[in-house]
Amino acid sequence: MNRLAATILAGGKGTRMDIFCQVRPKPALSFAGKYRFIDFNLSNCIHSQVRDIALLVDYKREQLTDYIQQWQNENTSKSNVKMLAPENDGTYTGTANAMYQNLDYLREIAADRILIMPSDHVYKMDYRKMLAFHEKAKADVTVGVVPVPIEEAHRFGTMTLRDDGYVVEYIEKPDVPRSNMVSMGIYIFNKDILIQRLLEDAAEADSLHDFGYSVIPGMVGNDNVYAYKYEGFWRDVGTIDTYYATSLEMASNNPPFTLGGNWPILTCSSNSPIKDISGDNVRNSIVGAGCVIKGRVENSVLSPGVYVDEQAVVKNSILMSNVSVGLHSVVDSCIADENVNIGNFCYVGFGSDRNGMAECTLVGKNAAISSHTAIARGCKIAPDSNPTESLGKVFINDYRTDRQFEKGNQPRIIA
Repeated sequence: MNRLAATILAGGKGTRMDIFCQVRPKPALSFAGKYRFIDFNLSNCIHSQVRDIALLVDYKREQLTDYIQQWQNENTSKSNVKMLAPENDGTYTGTANAMYQNLDYLREIAADRILIMPSDHVYKMDYRKMLAFHEKAKADVTVGVVPVPIEEAHRFGTMTLRDDGYVVEYIEKPDVPRSNMVSMGIYIFNKDILIQRLLEDAAEADSLHDFGYSVIPGMVGNDNVYAYKYEGFWRDVGTIDTYYATSLEMASNNPPFTLGGNWPILTCSSNSPIKDISGDNVRNSIVGAGCVIKGRVENSVLSPGVYVDEQAVVKNSILMSNVSVGLHSVVDSCIADENVNIGNFCYVGFGSDRNGMAECTLVGKNAAISSHTAIARGCKIAPDSNPTESLGKVFINDYRTDRQFEKGNQPRIIA
């Protein structure tokens, strides 16, 4: 079997994750309590016996470098994980440009097949099976694909395929998709072909220097482009909506797949999340180590160190590490970043969904919500802020809730 080396595209700014990636690189964002996005790529590589792994890092690269060093120390000494930053302390201008800036690495690596993948997907995959398909098809590049509901296909690169997997057409994020078979953003290239196509793309002044928009569409019809149909669970969790929905799906009674088992997701903590801890006060939730639950938690994901005080309620929410929820407060349909402090008698996420669409309330890292404050569904609180002070004015009309506050104290309403 030809030797396979992996490259993980881990340098983007994560703008689709809004305030949560203002303070961290997206691959380091937490998932399902104790994990990080990047854990899935690294674990899949280790279990697939892919030992040469390169992370193409850019935005807030120091944070990710620190995490990877810790991950390697705790999990394995059998892999060679290399961090590749842009040339001359510059930046990457696209996924293909990131690979182009590391041509020297590609030429030197002792592999003739190169695996390329994004860093914001949740899945378990044996890359050896995809490589075997690639070799059997005599492909120049193989693209991992999955079917999605046709109404969601416009978010991805869509492909029309022959029965043998040969790609007839590739369109990145079409307005009106003609196929529901979409790219996972996972590619296996023959190294010589990859280097040649990167050189050609770099020479095109009007190219976006992106695999999905430029390189792969240009190869269709000119090279042997094949699609490998992946049949396991896979989610692109790179948006607020998909991150929220997939996280709560993992906390349900019937999660779509297990994070342990024979193919465990490796992370930096030896403390496993506690699932459905005993007692009626925690239901359908993932609760991280070191959490203190005096109130009630339903359909939620709590990272390690979360504190929920007496008579407080957390439901349909994601609370990252060391969030504190005060006495008699309600947190509903919310994503709260690390070290958020929610005071007593608060209601974060009150009211109905806006415009008939489900919306989360987003609370940035280190934000402090004063006691007796209500924050409406769909609001966004910036990192390191106090919303009562930062929003400038308080709205007390249109407040609809049966929540009881301390006698004599009018709640501050932020809508």
